[in-house]
Amino acid sequence: MNDLDVFINCPFSDDYADFFNATVFTVIRSGFNPRCARENDDAGEVRYDKICRIIKDCAYGIHDISKTELDPASNLPRFNMPFELGLFLGPPNSAARRSGRKPL
Repeated sequence: MNDLDVFINCPFSDDYADFFNATVFTVIRSGFNPRCARENDDAGEVRYDKICRIIKDCAYGIHDISKTELDPASNLPRFNMPFELGLFLGPPNSAARRSGRKPL
């Protein structure tokens, strides 16, 4: 785990790009390293495993779970960001708990 790594959990949609960029900028200017699922586009890696690996490496996290609009294809809300928050905060077998880090 790197004490300067910050997991960013937010929407990656085009309409959220300015907020994402502002978050990344703020993290960097504060002396930390931003990390998110977008950092590696390896289609061979299971997304869940990638997110757990990144969370395990991060001492901190920023979670914006405000966007829960309906998915146009399924007409169901997307809850991946609240799910990732749960992984970060840590049920007993989560990546956060396995790393030995306590939630803030």
